[in-house]
Amino acid sequence: MQRTIFDTPIIRDVMPGVSKMLFKLIGWKVVGDFPAIDKYVLIAAPHTSNWDFPIGLAICFIGGKKVFWMGKHTLFTGPLGPLARWLGGIPVDRRKSNSLVEQMADVYRNSTKLIVTVPPEGTRKKVEKWKTGFYYIALQAQVPIVLGYLDFKTKSGGCGKVFYPTGNIELDLQEIQQFYQGIRGKNPENQ
Repeated sequence: MQRTIFDTPIIRDVMPGVSKMLFKLIGWKVVGDFPAIDKYVLIAAPHTSNWDFPIGLAICFIGGKKVFWMGKHTLFTGPLGPLARWLGGIPVDRRKSNSLVEQMADVYRNSTKLIVTVPPEGTRKKVEKWKTGFYYIALQAQVPIVLGYLDFKTKSGGCGKVFYPTGNIELDLQEIQQFYQGIRGKNPENQ
């Protein structure tokens, strides 16, 4: 995978402390630890606000984890493109029907360590059902899904349980989504 902000020594060494201080100032806390697993899909839910990204990034700094994320391809154009890549972004063109799941599963198979965060809603807007790409990436790559969350009601975020997909997507999604009951995004009307 590409070099990211986490590869920069000053950022890697300074940002955990800065993030902890910032969290203390704004009243947020990290709950739980990142699992000691080399490869997994980290789902991020609920995803209702632009604030999800900086708060999630701070949690990654505090946890000392190098986490990649997939974003709309338009985020990677113009002057912000290099910054988005440096922050661990992987551009995704949602207009094209391509083999994103297979491509990401191959990336996992060819990596010794890899964490990619995926918001299952796929957008900050209200959706009727989750996109399932995160599930099929984990299933094909034979890696677990870690249930990451941001709860704006309690000002807490972190990693919940580690979930191993069984291939029965209907039952698995019920169990995964049950974990998120009671967790409130910044804009709960978009959940």
